[in-house]
Amino acid sequence: MKTILITGAGSGFGEGAAIGLAQLGHTVIAGVQIYPQVTALREKVKALGLEKNLRVEKLDILDQYDVKNALTWDIDIFFSNAGIGEAGPAFEMPMDLVEKNFQTNVFAPLAISQKFISKWIKGGKKGKIVYTSSMGGLFTPAGFGIYVSTKHALEAIAEALQQEVKPYNIQIQTINPGAYLTGFNETMADAPFRWMDDEVNFTKKADLRATFDSLLGTPEGTLDATEMINAMIEIVPKEEGKFRNVVPQFVEDMLKEHQLNAWENRI
Repeated sequence: MKTILITGAGSGFGEGAAIGLAQLGHTVIAGVQIYPQVTALREKVKALGLEKNLRVEKLDILDQYDVKNALTWDIDIFFSNAGIGEAGPAFEMPMDLVEKNFQTNVFAPLAISQKFISKWIKGGKKGKIVYTSSMGGLFTPAGFGIYVSTKHALEAIAEALQQEVKPYNIQIQTINPGAYLTGFNETMADAPFRWMDDEVNFTKKADLRATFDSLLGTPEGTLDATEMINAMIEIVPKEEGKFRNVVPQFVEDMLKEHQLNAWENRI
């Protein structure tokens, strides 16, 4: 049994994985972004009878005090799951939104990882870090370029970390979900319409909405999240397994084909 810290556990994959891992007997610290999520998840924990091994804490990964507090916890696995998504045309997206997406999805997870790695090395402790990446960490659909670029960056960092910290008995993994229906992708697809203006932007709202609908408005774009949560519950605590874990299989096959075809991509 492991002690596992999960960020972004206030909803979606993070909440499901926290509950599932606790039900298997692991000690879980579920980090959530805001106080209302703390109360809501604690009520669920109580109703499920998991108070003994599922602890809910406020952990906004951009809050220095939350992070400082989290670094005092003695954990075996850091499951870095928190993230945000900013969609929209990369050539028109406001730069403050680009920076915000990288701050949450890349810089903060790396900063926390560095601290836990240092703590584990100094203590001679075996550890593991698992990052929730994305199928978008391995390809780039139009309209999602900024969000998936954060996942491309996370993939590169994770690959480097895997090589760098292996001598210290620290493991690194990524989990790459397909387009599961958790509300995350759907919310991200709505995000650009709060700043886009048909009188200002070259990209028109109706055209962008049609692009999003073609990607998310299909059965392949609204997969049952239970499948992904079950995979996370299996992958996260294991001491053996693949470095990169794409779910479901048809998405892995698509990504492999895309990467091969990329060599023939022409301007």
